[in-house]
Parts: sequence; structure tokens; C-alpha cells
Amino acid sequence: MATTRKAKPAESLSVESRLKSLYELQRILSKIDRLRAERGALPNEVRDLEDEIAGFHTRIDKYKNEIEELRKKTVIEQNKILDSQSKIATYKEQIDNVRNSREYDHLSKEIEFQTLEIELAEKHINEHARDTENKKAEIEQTESMLLDRNHILALKRQELEEIVSETKQEEETLRGEALNLETKIDERTLTAFKRIRKNARNGLGIVYVQRDACGGCFNRIPPQRQMEIKMHKKIIVCEYCGRIMIDPDLAGVKPDMPAVTEEKPKRKSRASAARSAAIDKALD
Repeated sequence: MATTRKAKPAESLSVESRLKSLYELQRILSKIDRLRAERGALPNEVRDLEDEIAGFHTRIDKYKNEIEELRKKTVIEQNKILDSQSKIATYKEQIDNVRNSREYDHLSKEIEFQTLEIELAEKHINEHARDTENKKAEIEQTESMLLDRNHILALKRQELEEIVSETKQEEETLRGEALNLETKIDERTLTAFKRIRKNARNGLGIVYVQRDACGGCFNRIPPQRQMEIKMHKKIIVCEYCGRIMIDPDLAGVKPDMPAVTEEKPKRKSRASAARSAAIDKALD
């Protein structure tokens, strides 16, 4: 049974400590993302092939059931023919002993009717035979496609297993490091980070300032906002993309531009402002 991670109280962790741990966690998670990217579309291709093969099996089973139903219907029609032939034989015996034309006409009509019944049953039998042949041809064609897809699936699975086996140990090590880092981050901050990362197209939940701009969406950051980020007194998110922002020094990278020039901030949409305000409130 998995054990529940006990988060440290938020007040016992400095903002700088949380940000450092978050950035290191992001680096590890990005490495895991790259390992998964190496697998490319193979996992999806394997799943699609498995679904297609399951569909072929369902189709074949359907055709077989339909063939069985046609066989049962053919037996019914054959029994009808036997029954009509028996009746015709009886009527022919009776017609030789009729006493008047009325009885003769009646028996003649019965014989004619049963003859038509036989013809109709034979027509149905022929139709069932054609349908059965068509179903068998469909089964043969589907089985051929099934054989081809099974061969491709085996190759795709082998290729995927080789890639997974090459990266499995590294991914498990990284996951262990990520879990260890999560214990150093309070629950509220970690939850917010995971939510931001999930919604981010490139999987980045925390970025550092690059050339006076957000490292995630590259929108310009006002100098006053950059100063607040460098002070590490609170967790600050981008007003445009909602990612958590840190300064390059805390990220352990050399700033691209040492000087910050005063510039009028870019106007953001109401939706962006509301989103960043909500994230700020959650992280406070």
C-alpha cells in the first residue's frame, strides 16, 4: 500500500527554498519528459494497433455468427421443402381418387401452392449460400489484415520495449529524485506547480527571467516586477501565462542581460490578469 507523503508546514519553508526545490523538480521532470519524447508516437501506435486488432476479432466473430444464422435459416428452408414435397405427394395420391371437379381444382391449387413454396425456399437457400460465401470471403480478407497487423504490432512492441529498457533505469532514478524533492515543497505550492505544469504546452511550470521577459511565454516583465522576483519574498507568477517565475541567479544560470531598462508593460487581457491573480492568491 502506498504511503501518503507528509508535507512540511508552509511557514517552515522559506520562499527561496521552495523556489529552488521547484526549479530542480522542474529540471528533473523535463528530463523525464524528454525520455518519454524519445519513445515518440510508438506507445500511441501500439495502442492504435491493439484497438484495430480487437476490432478485426470482433468483425470476424460477427461474420461467424451471421454464417451460423444463415446455416440455421437454410435448415429451416430445407425442412420447408421436405414438408411441401410430402404434401405434394399426398395431394397427388388424393387427386387420383377425386369424385368431382371441385375437389380436383382444390387439390391442384394446393399442389401449385406447395410447388411455389418449394421454389421460394430454394431461392432463399441460394441467397443464404451466396451470403455465406460473401461472409467467408470477408473473414478471409479480415484474417489476412489481422495477420499483417499482428506482425506490425510485434515489431512495434519490440521497438518500444527496446527503447523503454534503455531508459527505464534512468527514468526510475529521476522519479525517485522527483519524489524526494516533493517532500521539500509544501502541499499548496506543489499542487499549484503541478496544475500550472499540466496546463503548460511545453510542461514548464516554473521558468527564470530571460532578457527581461518570462522564460515561458517571453512577454516582457516590468522592472519593478523583476525586482520583486529577485527579492524571493513571495512566489510570483507571470501575468500572461501563469508560470512561476524566478531570477536567473536562483536558477544557477548567468543572466543574458545584466541591465534592466524601464519600459511600459504590455497590456494583458482580463482573462490573463484574472488567472494570474487566482494563482497568486493560491500561492500566498
